Amino acid sequence: MKTDILNKDDIKLLVDKFYDKVKTNELLGNVFDNVMQINWEKHLPKMYDFWEYILFHKGNYNGRPFPPHLNVNEKVTLTDNHFGDWITLFDYTVDENFEGKNATLIKIKARNIKEIWNHKFNHINHGNMEEVA
Repeated sequence: MKTDILNKDDIKLLVDKFYDKVKTNELLGNVFDNVMQINWEKHLPKMYDFWEYILFHKGNYNGRPFPPHLNVNEKVTLTDNHFGDWITLFDYTVDENFEGKNATLIKIKARNIKEIWNHKFNHINHGNMEEVA
């Protein structure tokens, strides 16, 4: 029986399983491994902290996640397909492992991030920078 996302250990499980899927996704895996050349040992703890902050409003996250993605976009154009694969894998991973109020909430928050960022990158990539700020 699945439980809800209740603590940082649950966040770690979610993030680890999600990025296992990302690594094997043809589109996203290429971006993370070949374009960004991610150091997973450094990246994953940041993601644990990020999602703990997003879901529980506590923890050690104090970064700005958008600027690094701007750097990625300079190397490979981030498109609707990237964001679509990202949210599909995220939702699937949540549903595969958890159920409950927080599981639903984290999917809503992830979808909001996806929609906002996808919108911003569409504007950036089509020359409408003034609308991004």
